[in-house]
Amino acid sequence: MKAVKIAAPGGFDKLNLVDIDDAGKPGPGEIRVRLHATSLNFHDLIVCSGQSKPADGRIPMSDGAGVVEAIGEGVSDFAEGDHVVSTFFPQWLAGPARVSDFSGTPGDGIDGYAREAVVAKATSFTKAPTGWSHAEAATITTAGLTAWRALVVDGGLKAGDTVLALGTGGVSIFAVQIAKMMGAEVIATSSSDEKLERVKALGADHVINYKSDEKWGSTVGKLTGGRGADVVVEVGGAGTLSQSIKAVRVGGHIALIGVLTGVSGDVPTALLMQKQARLEGLIVGSRADQQDFIRAIEHGGLKPVIDKSFGLGELGDAFAYQQAGKHFGKIVAEW
Repeated sequence: MKAVKIAAPGGFDKLNLVDIDDAGKPGPGEIRVRLHATSLNFHDLIVCSGQSKPADGRIPMSDGAGVVEAIGEGVSDFAEGDHVVSTFFPQWLAGPARVSDFSGTPGDGIDGYAREAVVAKATSFTKAPTGWSHAEAATITTAGLTAWRALVVDGGLKAGDTVLALGTGGVSIFAVQIAKMMGAEVIATSSSDEKLERVKALGADHVINYKSDEKWGSTVGKLTGGRGADVVVEVGGAGTLSQSIKAVRVGGHIALIGVLTGVSGDVPTALLMQKQARLEGLIVGSRADQQDFIRAIEHGGLKPVIDKSFGLGELGDAFAYQQAGKHFGKIVAEW
């Protein structure tokens, strides 16, 4: 069967489509999944670009969606023909965060889903949302679940709250959609007026171009009558955190998800203390969180925004497109 492998030390030109042995039959507690799609995330880009020094021959991609072809002894959650989607932390089934590294994450510490079929523990997957395509389902594993955890699991979002979403990447667009589905008011930022118009079409109540409005944290305060945002989806990191602290309400929640502007920097600790806000880092979520998110999706009718699709053998081109930063929502690969 076909798979993509990364030749060390990594790089988009080191993503090779190769023939590998068939995945075989599932053992006790396992399922065999015929994979049909994956989606690209910043974490995958770090791995495939070589920044995280992947193991030679690693099969990349943490997101995978497909159809159950066979089930092993003792598996009761799935049946042949079920449409399924992978989990980011197969070892984190439920409860508080228990994982702080990527040693068990598909596409990083272990082989991922850039291949035609896989045999894995049944708990490495959940059922996909009813009526979603494989490409749509593949967007849940990392980006969708991260946004869900930021807003609902950790942020305690409720109807009538105000959410500030930074940027227009996969997590941020999911955050806009989830917030609207939950009955919240949404403020979104971008450096592109064209993208801001697209976010408004998705339901954002207010938009801010952070290039032309460098003090956008204060603007959020004005837009909310001086109250501030209840939940901030912070994907920038060091370069945007000070404005996010200005934007959050007293006692609000800042979900620190990304480090697009750098991995370290100054934090205005006095302002954070004055705001009495929670600044909480997170990495995706548990299998139980994913199942809760999928139930909400099916009830609320949310569908992901897919910018562009590539083939399995075109992952290098797909990552180059992602790195250019012109996408809106998710980039996927299908086969």
